[in-house]
Order: sequence, then C-alpha cells, then structure tokens
Amino acid sequence: MARFLSLAGAAALLVMLMAVAPAWAQPSGGGAGPASESLNYFDFFVVKGGLIAWVIVLLSIMALALAIEYSISIRRSTIVPPSAVQETQRLVDERRYLEAVEFTAEEPSMLGYALHAALREAPNGFSAMERALEEAIEERSAKLYRKIEYLNIIGAVSPMIGLFGTVVGMILLFAAIHSSDTFPRAQIVADKVSIALVATFWGLAVAIPSLSVYAVFRNRIEVMTAECAVAADRILAVFKPAAQAAAAARAAAPVATVK
Repeated sequence: MARFLSLAGAAALLVMLMAVAPAWAQPSGGGAGPASESLNYFDFFVVKGGLIAWVIVLLSIMALALAIEYSISIRRSTIVPPSAVQETQRLVDERRYLEAVEFTAEEPSMLGYALHAALREAPNGFSAMERALEEAIEERSAKLYRKIEYLNIIGAVSPMIGLFGTVVGMILLFAAIHSSDTFPRAQIVADKVSIALVATFWGLAVAIPSLSVYAVFRNRIEVMTAECAVAADRILAVFKPAAQAAAAARAAAPVATVK
C-alpha cells in the first residue's frame, strides 16, 4: 500500500497538468483573433512563463525522477528483506555464528548491516551488541532521511521561485504601464500577467506532489526502521544472558538425570 501511495504521489504532478492544462490551454475570449488561436498548451504554460517557468519545470522533472528512484530503493526488500531475516535466524539458531557473520557482511540491506555490526561485538557481551545494533540502524536511517531530503527542498523552494515569478510579472506589468502614455493594450497586460500566474501555478504544482511524496517516504522509512529493529532484536535474543543461562540449564539437565 505504501509503495502504491508513493508511486501515485510521484505521478501527481503529471496527472495535475494533464487534468488542468487542457482547460487553460486556449484563451476564453471569443474575439481573441489569430494570435490567440495559435496559442497552444506548451506556449501558454511554459513559453509564457519565461525563464522562471523553465526552472520550475526542471525542478518538476527532478522531483519525478527522485520519486521513482526512491520507490525502487526504499522498500522492504532493500531494508528488511524477509529472506535475509529467515536465513540469519536459521544460522543463529543452528549456532553457525561464523557463517552468520559472513552472510550479514554480504547482505546489503539495513538489516544485514545492523546484524553484522552487532555480531562483531559478540565477544564484548550482549550490551555491546545492543549498542552496535542501535548505532548501525540509526546510521542507516539517517542516511535514508538525508536521501529523501531533496524532495523536501524541492517542495519548499518551488513556491518561492513561483512567488519570485509573480513579483517579476507584476513589475514588468507596472513598468509597461509606466512607459506608456495610455493604458497598455490587453495583449501586453496579458503577457505580463501570464508570467506571474504561470510561475505561481508551476510553483504550487511542483511543491504539492513533492511534499506529499516526501511525507510518504518519511513514514515508510520510520516503519521499515522499526521493523528492522524488531527483527534484529528477535534474531539476537539467543545472545541475551537469560537466554544463554536457560540454554545451559537445558543442556545440563540430561546429564544430571543420568547421574
């Protein structure tokens, strides 16, 4: 479900443009003339916005590419894969600790990295293993949070760029009014206002999906990190002093019975 939501959020920008732009692609005036009839979707939403619109369009492409990449790299199979959990659990239960260390060293997931760090501290006691496990999970989760922070930056910067375009468009409009003895023609006013409105539109159209996808992936990382910690703690439970004492008692019980 989380993967579906992230993919839906990644495509939200494209869906928004497909739904809204056709209605705005043509001017609403009846006597628009030949110039208005030649105005198409691309001209209205990109060309009319000027350089600022191009910058925001580039940010939208970056946001979509990041969302797709995160959908592939941030998922259960790359953070806490069930196959790795089962294999490590089997090796630990069979007391094949050396093979468990080698397996986790080659496992690229967060779970493998955290378990490998904990198993290396086995000679120093269970408290050292717990500390190493927590530090490894915290390190990997912080790396993932920094990775998705680019979406948060795009979502925060895009409205500011759109607002900048709005200010530029209004400045150009008032400059055209100031330089003319009479009020400028409607086409000139529309061109300047288009810069303001199109830039604002692009800023919001990029920010809303970007921040939504960022929130989805942030929640996914939190859930997957918690699952990784629970799975690792379950695997390492045999190293707890109480568990080792109980295992030693069970091993000694048949010997005592024979005597």
